[in-house]
Amino acid sequence: MSIKSVAAIVLGLPAAILTAIWTIDQFHPFGLRVGNVAYLIGLMVYLLACFWLVKAGQRHMAQLEKLAQTDSLCGLPNRRGLHRDVRACACADEEIALAMFNLDGFKTVNDFYGHSVGDRVIKEIAAIMRELCGSDGQAYRLGGDEFAIVMCGPLAGNIIEGTCRRLLVRLAEPIMVDDRSIVLGASIGMARGKIDEGKGTSDLLRQADIAMNASKSRGKMRLTWFSPEFEQNRELQKTIDADLRTALSEGHLALHYQPLIDSTNGQVIAVEALIRWERPDGMRIGPDKFIPVAEETGLIDAIGAWVLRQACTDACSWDDIKLSVNVSVVQLRNPQFPLLVGQILEETGFPAARLEIEVTETFLVGDTTVAGRNLEMLRDFGVGIVLDDYGTGYASIGFLRRFRFEKLKLDRSLIVEAETDFSSRTVMTSSVTMAKALGMQVTAEGIETESHATLARVAGCDQMQGWLYSKAIPADEIANQIDARADVAGGTDKAAKRPRRKKANG
Repeated sequence: MSIKSVAAIVLGLPAAILTAIWTIDQFHPFGLRVGNVAYLIGLMVYLLACFWLVKAGQRHMAQLEKLAQTDSLCGLPNRRGLHRDVRACACADEEIALAMFNLDGFKTVNDFYGHSVGDRVIKEIAAIMRELCGSDGQAYRLGGDEFAIVMCGPLAGNIIEGTCRRLLVRLAEPIMVDDRSIVLGASIGMARGKIDEGKGTSDLLRQADIAMNASKSRGKMRLTWFSPEFEQNRELQKTIDADLRTALSEGHLALHYQPLIDSTNGQVIAVEALIRWERPDGMRIGPDKFIPVAEETGLIDAIGAWVLRQACTDACSWDDIKLSVNVSVVQLRNPQFPLLVGQILEETGFPAARLEIEVTETFLVGDTTVAGRNLEMLRDFGVGIVLDDYGTGYASIGFLRRFRFEKLKLDRSLIVEAETDFSSRTVMTSSVTMAKALGMQVTAEGIETESHATLARVAGCDQMQGWLYSKAIPADEIANQIDARADVAGGTDKAAKRPRRKKANG
């Protein structure tokens, strides 16, 4: 019922009744007696009408409140509904456990299949959450691809953790929408505790959000409980992000290069570009500290572009030596990344055939649609694709066959463990054999002793990289390193047969 209808009844009904009473009083011979009766009847009718209108308004308001607390797409309660339920648990003085997650790769679904398919995926996720939560808890859609689960009671923490683990298992399977097989992931953060009266739910949501970000930084497709240390780390990340932006704009970042050695003749055949950051106060910050921050804040695209441009510029004068550049999974999932690579190759004049892009196994987690297309475009340019850190847990033979890497780099842990453990040595040898069968070259990373080098050679590795041969060094020392390795390989006569290096411009 509209506001105009309610106003017409509330104001019009008493006016009509009073008009009728006045008419009776004026023109009826028994006006006074009849008028009193009519007045009482009119008053009763008016009171009944008001009561009916109040009840109808209450029902209408309850419906509006329910609509305001329900997601219109999937039917789950929304953020307002979550706040309502958490307050109810707080009033009952029960422990509250809250899990929050968003879908890894969902943006790609909308970009490639359209928002209608994305909406259907959201509905499928909502159905999965209803099934998993059952009567133990309540699922919520907070907005976009962000969801939450709330449970109350003394065992809420244990129950919600089990539910989240089952959710990760379900999301490991593709979601079918018509004939499309859609692969998604999830990074889950969890928090628990009792909420003091008047405190609200903001702190609990913030803690779950911080834990969710910790899950993302650790590789996604995992769940993490909130820890007070995370808040300290978050403040540190804010500081690193601000300092990193300054370092990029003011030229405080630098590149060092570590040679890759041919296992048969000992010559340098490639170099890997490694980023270094030394602050003006002399403090050095490792890539393991600032790269995850850059990925989270989006600064990784600008840093990656600078690294690739600088590395190609430096390597132009190093004969036929190949250049390996590490690429973040965030960069690889950017549809514009291949165009950036092509632009930099054209600007610097660096041959595409000498460039190798190194990706880690983490890019295999989640939706690989964009990453796979980007790799194909890079191959069309003539760029080689290298799978770095092989052996840390994600890659399978199926993935290796699907993405057709030109080179496999064995993780240092495989080499170290193979030295003392027979089963690890068997795994390393089998990995090399498999890579050879798939037409890939193999590089052994982390070679620090002659024993490591012997193991790598016997296993059939084509190249070796590690401190036994050289640490990462500045660009102006690479030329000397190339000559030194050539001398070791075959003496000065053999080194003289190598093509003379071009002089760097300027």
